[in-house]
Amino acid sequence: MSPAYRVDDLPVTDTDVLIVGAGPTGLMAALALHRRGVPAVLVDRKAGPTRESRALAVQARTMEVYDQLGLADTVLANSNSALRIQVGGSSRGIGPNLAKLQDGHTRFPGVHIFEQSRNEDMLAGALTAGGGDIRWRHRLVDLQDRTAAPDGRVEALLEGPDGTLLRVRARWCIGADGAASAVRRALNLPFEGRTDEATFWVADVRAVRGVPDDAVNIRPGKRTFAAVFPLGPGGHVRLLGLAAKDTITQDEALATVAAEFGLTHGPVEWFSTYRVHHRVSARFRVGSIFLAGDAAHVHSPVGGQGMNTGLQDAHNLAMLLADVAQNRVDGRALDRYERERRPVALTLVNVTDRAFTVIGRRGSSAGLVRATIGALAFGVFPLVTRTSLGTRLGGYIGQYRIRYRYTANQTERERDPAVGLRLPPVADNQRALDTMTWQLHAYGAGTIVRPDVPEWIDGPREFGADPRGRLRSDRLYLVRPDQFVAASIPLRDNVVDEAHLRAALATHQILHAGP
Repeated sequence: MSPAYRVDDLPVTDTDVLIVGAGPTGLMAALALHRRGVPAVLVDRKAGPTRESRALAVQARTMEVYDQLGLADTVLANSNSALRIQVGGSSRGIGPNLAKLQDGHTRFPGVHIFEQSRNEDMLAGALTAGGGDIRWRHRLVDLQDRTAAPDGRVEALLEGPDGTLLRVRARWCIGADGAASAVRRALNLPFEGRTDEATFWVADVRAVRGVPDDAVNIRPGKRTFAAVFPLGPGGHVRLLGLAAKDTITQDEALATVAAEFGLTHGPVEWFSTYRVHHRVSARFRVGSIFLAGDAAHVHSPVGGQGMNTGLQDAHNLAMLLADVAQNRVDGRALDRYERERRPVALTLVNVTDRAFTVIGRRGSSAGLVRATIGALAFGVFPLVTRTSLGTRLGGYIGQYRIRYRYTANQTERERDPAVGLRLPPVADNQRALDTMTWQLHAYGAGTIVRPDVPEWIDGPREFGADPRGRLRSDRLYLVRPDQFVAASIPLRDNVVDEAHLRAALATHQILHAGP
C-alpha cells in the first residue's frame, strides 16, 4: 500500500484494547473490559448487530458469566429452555436429562435457546448503555504490532463509513472477526484442520409436528441425520440436517426429513446450506495481538458449543488483560490465555470432528452406524445418567467442567481436584464474584486470619461447608475474577500455610503492590 497521504497526519484514537469484530465474542470482550474499567474500542464492518439467528444454544457456564454481568435474567426471560436431550422420536424421552445431570452443579441447568442475534443485541445494549465505544461500519485496513519498541503500541488503520481513515493505537488488540479473520491473516497464522466433505442444511421452521418443546432432539436415520432445536412452543424449531447431495434446495431438504422421520412442517422462516469446518489457529497470541472465538477456532454447530466457547474465550481474556492493565498481575501472565483456551478449542474440534466422522456421512454404511447408535441409546443413556459419568457428561455439555492447567506440575490438582475448575456453587459464592475481583474463600473453616496478600484481593470470605464435599473445610481457596479456582492453600488452626500461599501468588504472577 502506497497512500498519497501521511499516516501520521490522520486522526488518532488511543485506547488500551482494540477489538476487531462485534459478534458475540467481541461484544463480550468489550463489555467485560468496560465493567473492569479498561478503555476499549470495538469496531466492525457491519452496520449493527446481526439480524440472523445463527448460533442458538447458551450453555450453563455461559449463563454463569452472563449472571456475573447482570444479564442472565434477560436470557431467562426471553429464551426457550431445553432441559434434556432426546434421541429419536420416542415420547419416552431417551437421552440425558440435562436438568437432572446438572442440578446442584450449576445454577442454570439445561440449555437455553437464545439466538445469536439476541445475544448480540443484549450485549451491545449493555455496552452502549454504560458508555462503551462501538464503531460500526469500520473496516480494518492495516494492523501493525509495534509494542516491542519503547513506548510502542499496536497500530491499526481503519476505514470509516464515509471512506475516511482513522488510526487507533492500543496496548493490545483482540481479533474476534470470525472464521475469515483479517486479524489472523495479518498475523499470517495457519488455520489448521479440515473441511468436511458433506453438505449440511439448516432451517428455522414453524408448526413442526412430532418434536418435543423442551428438548434438543437428535434423529439418526438411515439416509440422513437431523438435529432439532426448540425455538418456542407449537413446533417452532431449528432443523439441521445432512444433505443427500452437494447441492440441495429447501423443498428437497425438508422433504427428506418428512420421508425419513415423518416431520411435517408449516412456514419456513430461513434456510441455508453450509460445509462444516474443523479448524484451530496455530497460535492464539502473537505479541500483543490475540485471537478469540471463530477467528481462533471453528467446528460443527451440532453440539451447541461454538458461540459459548467464543464468549468464554472473551471473558477469560478480558479478565486477564484487566488484571495486567491494573498492575495486579505481571505482563508475562498474558501467556496464560493461549495455554488455557487453545486446549479447550482443540478438544472441542477433535470431539466434533470424530462425531461427524461417524454420523455425518452419506451411504448405507453410515446409515447403519447411525441406526446402531440410536438403538444403543435406549439401553445406554438410562444407565449412564445414574452414574458419575452422567454427571461428568452434564458438566462437559454445560462447559463448567473445563479445567485449566496452571503448571506442568499437577501436584496441587492431585491435592485438591477443585484447582483449575470453575468455582462450584455453594451458597452465594459465585455471586460474590460479581465484583470481578480476586478473592479468598473458605468453606466451613470459620474465622480465618487474613494472610499477607495485596489489598485488592478480597477476603477471606466464609460460605459454610460445601454439602457435596467439592470444596474442603481445611483449605483457603484463591479464586480468580473469572470464577476459576486458582489455588487451594492448606489451613492449620485457621492460619494459612505461608509457603503454599507464596507459591500460589508466584504461580499466577500476582504483583504484591497494588495499582
